[in-house]
Amino acid sequence: MNGFDISFPSGKPFDVVGFGLNSVDFITLLPAFPSSNSKMEMADFSQHGGGQVATAMVTCSRLGIEAKYIGKVGGDPWGEFSLENIQREGVDVSAVTVEPGTRNQFAIILVDQRSGERTILWQRDERLFYRECELSREAVCEGRVLHVDGHDIEATLTAVLWAKEEGIVTVMDADRIDDKTEELIQHIDFLITSSTFPKRFTGISDLPEALVALQQFCGSFVAATLGPEGAVTLVDGSPVYYGAIAIDAVDTTGAGDVFHGAFVYGLIQGWNADQILTFANTVAGLKCAQVGGRAIPSLQEVEEYLGCMPPR
Repeated sequence: MNGFDISFPSGKPFDVVGFGLNSVDFITLLPAFPSSNSKMEMADFSQHGGGQVATAMVTCSRLGIEAKYIGKVGGDPWGEFSLENIQREGVDVSAVTVEPGTRNQFAIILVDQRSGERTILWQRDERLFYRECELSREAVCEGRVLHVDGHDIEATLTAVLWAKEEGIVTVMDADRIDDKTEELIQHIDFLITSSTFPKRFTGISDLPEALVALQQFCGSFVAATLGPEGAVTLVDGSPVYYGAIAIDAVDTTGAGDVFHGAFVYGLIQGWNADQILTFANTVAGLKCAQVGGRAIPSLQEVEEYLGCMPPR
């Protein structure tokens, strides 16, 4: 048992399995956001690994727990780069599928140097979605936690239902709303959303009220990431806010993905909500001090920043 009074299944080779997006991010640093019909010299341009679940799994591995990533990469040089970038971090990629003749998902990310805030332009080939019978139940159910993002909605729902049948704890990074999102989130134990998801899903403009309605709908732990304002969750039906750390942000790309990976790490350690959200905010904040979604701090760096770690 742990801080959330949940039990993890025993005998699993991995602490966490992640099923969802990977990407190649082309990050452009700009002195200011460009106006229409203008020209601007770039301050820098670089290529990085990205994607919601892939980056969360890299975060888990960087922090020291055993992680496996399941997803599709394109059969092109960008796909090779994405796969190698994940594998180099110690994440198991044995269940990754290479889709021949397909360009990997990629993003052009414009970062305003003044604030570190980013604008993302992305593209994903439909052939990177899983077809019926392509997903392996054995691979999906090899972890104590399953982390998903819900973009490949049909395959994600299948994976989550398999996990629930085997007593695996489910965590979701929720931002996209699809025709089966309502069904999916009712099977999620820990629903960590973007700041706008609760409002869009419930139709309620007030975030705390939307979070309450969302929790009543899905019956699980709910929280939302708020960017530079940190995160918010509900305790006995009331919102509790956890402030972000004070840092001069260079690039906020991937901060939410890193937050999710750090959240999973805290779950595995058996921490309570206070400990996990404080820790996840810190890991995500420290990431923002460098360019790229994979500029993830080590556990030692986080410990040095906090002064001490939550008890294990």
